[in-house]
Amino acid sequence: MVLKNMEKRRAAVTGIGVVSPLGNSAADLYRGLVENRSGIRAMTEWHDEFGRDIAGAPVKLDPAVVKQISRKVRRTMGNTALFAGLAAQEAVTQSGLDPAVFTSGRVGCIIGSTVGSPSSMTEACVAEYEGRRNDLSACHFFRIMSHSASFNVADMFGINGPQLSTNSACASGLQALGAALELIQLGKVDAVLAGGADESTPMVSSSFQLLYALAEEESPEPERLSRPFDAARTGLVCGEGAGILVVEEMEHARKRGAQILFEIAGYATNCSGWHVSHSDELQIANCMRNALADAGITPGEVDYVSAHATGTRVGDAAEAAACRAVFGSEVPVSSLKGHLGHTLGASGSLELAAVYGMMRDGIVLPTRNLEQVEDCAGILLPREIREQKVRICVKNSIAFGGVNASLVCRSAD
Repeated sequence: MVLKNMEKRRAAVTGIGVVSPLGNSAADLYRGLVENRSGIRAMTEWHDEFGRDIAGAPVKLDPAVVKQISRKVRRTMGNTALFAGLAAQEAVTQSGLDPAVFTSGRVGCIIGSTVGSPSSMTEACVAEYEGRRNDLSACHFFRIMSHSASFNVADMFGINGPQLSTNSACASGLQALGAALELIQLGKVDAVLAGGADESTPMVSSSFQLLYALAEEESPEPERLSRPFDAARTGLVCGEGAGILVVEEMEHARKRGAQILFEIAGYATNCSGWHVSHSDELQIANCMRNALADAGITPGEVDYVSAHATGTRVGDAAEAAACRAVFGSEVPVSSLKGHLGHTLGASGSLELAAVYGMMRDGIVLPTRNLEQVEDCAGILLPREIREQKVRICVKNSIAFGGVNASLVCRSAD
């Protein structure tokens, strides 16, 4: 049933699944963040490509867990889709959704990523260059396709409702959740598996290196190289992973007795429209204001901003200025990239697992490695765990191409 009068239905999150540099469950991720651990290390296995050991934040998978996904689906999965599939399994298990609903036509799947599988793309390009085209199979093509994560996860669960892929670089995961919210509000679905996933490879880090956005120096303490908002920040560290959420129409969830983790109350996305790589503080601020207006919430009601800040000079300063313009200096703002690196298209949805933990436990997690603030001054930047109630949170994602996305989350209490 599509609503005729455009009244908005509410969207609840009933399941969260995570694959991350700090562990492959939502609980492992949150525990690592609370313990202030870092998932960043020297990527010694990439030494030949870079001539030194740059920093990265890789995922470590248990082969036995991977094999829980059927070979029929697994053979068309690169790491991006594999991360998404494992995270989706956790989210669906927590949600308690009856498997029968997936074939009802009322459940969708929206999973974003920067591209399909960079590692599979590299394998195919090298094989072509070396004249080994016959070594490739059709599976390589399916792994590389931009919607690989979304269609593979849909196949895992037999989902036959709407299936989409948001491919807006680092805003992909948050845009997927925004699209899920809008489908639910319009009455087109009752639930959506939504979020983002991405894998990190030498090619991915090299792309940021070419843009002078990578923290590429060799360091005896690689875990200190990702420094969002810090005066000494030199760029981002690439991570990888997935964050998949079960987003469900509120009454649908309540009727079946599901636990409501939190509500997605509002969403907005916009485009700066003037520069491919420079963040625009005015449009970031407008995006947050639009998301709050969509939720019917004022800036004064917000308890916490989960920032996108990746550790780049221009991007962090622009987001800090936008937060200052919208919220002043009283609302705490932090970034989790110091712990996780930048998990790219996964970052927005993956970090919401931590936001849920903060809402549940009444804390705000700090920005790891933040020591001195200069150009990002004028906002409240906690440097240690802050005990306070978090009822309303704004989550930001900002991507190359001038893409901004903001999601407003409300606790279930």
